[in-house]
Amino acid sequence: MSDSNTTDFTNPSIFILLGIPGLEAAHVWISIPFCAMYVIAILGNFTILFIVKREPSLHGPMYYFLCMLAITDLVLSTSILPKMLSIFWFSSREIDFSACLTQMYFIHYFSGMESGIFTAMALDRYMAICHPLRYSTILTNPIVAKIGLTMVLCGGMLTLPYPFLARQWPYCRTNIIPQPYCAHIAVVNLACADTRISSYYGLFVLFCVMGLDVIFIAMSYVQILRAIFSLPTKDARLKTFGTCSSHLCAILAFYIPNLFFSLLHRFGQNVPLHFHVLIANVYLLMPPMLNPIIYGLRTKQIRSRLLRLFTHKGACHNYKGKGNSSPVYSTIKSLLARDSKILLPVKG
Repeated sequence: MSDSNTTDFTNPSIFILLGIPGLEAAHVWISIPFCAMYVIAILGNFTILFIVKREPSLHGPMYYFLCMLAITDLVLSTSILPKMLSIFWFSSREIDFSACLTQMYFIHYFSGMESGIFTAMALDRYMAICHPLRYSTILTNPIVAKIGLTMVLCGGMLTLPYPFLARQWPYCRTNIIPQPYCAHIAVVNLACADTRISSYYGLFVLFCVMGLDVIFIAMSYVQILRAIFSLPTKDARLKTFGTCSSHLCAILAFYIPNLFFSLLHRFGQNVPLHFHVLIANVYLLMPPMLNPIIYGLRTKQIRSRLLRLFTHKGACHNYKGKGNSSPVYSTIKSLLARDSKILLPVKG
């Protein structure tokens, strides 16, 4: 390592990524679970994309949003893991300043995108359960495309100031980043200037993206639970709730580590730095690995097609009904056919 980390400078050409500070001797061992997470994320998300593309019966809003989630997970994990593994395996710690800012943009952009996709999926579950008879006429393919385009544009515009704000600051303290990737706050903390505007903007984006998303998801599930509990039989309630279980598990896997990391960052001053960094890595890298597992195991339609893909047999249920591949719609429709007295979910 050169003395670039101790020399005063205002326009660094490189940053030094430390990996996991204090655990450098164990980097090779630490890399094993992270490498496994990356392989599972790549294989799992590509499998989801392949199955949905291959099966026409899965060409519906719920599965289109799932494909958006898979693509987001692939890009997010790929923007972090290859460089992280090169640090762990080859001690390749240097990263070009522009490459660092690019990585920062991708990390924050696709993290926000993931939150937005969970919000879109909550809308899908709300429409499917609370308004099942209007589901296919409201969530049409053009509407799904517009929702996806809105998430892409809004996320891109909100995240774009991050690298520009980071580029304008003078860096005269050090160019060492005590983690294995370039996050906005980690880079800005190295600046020797008043960076409050970056901090305030970061809080603004956090509220606009994740704050509003959490509020919308919570409101959607209040209405969904009201609709579920209005069904008269336990069987109907369990079947309908089962269509939300994958989404709920994925939401918890995304937001709980995020919440824990935020609390640790603000109140964990006495916690060792390497623990902060490990939690930050888990927060970013766990969801891309877990999402395809959750949806692959808990979504009957994907699970059955996955089994058929590998065994060339297995139960395959083709949903009937023009243009509607919603499992919730099919569940409620069958329940209505069986019991004409079933109460439709309350509107709201």
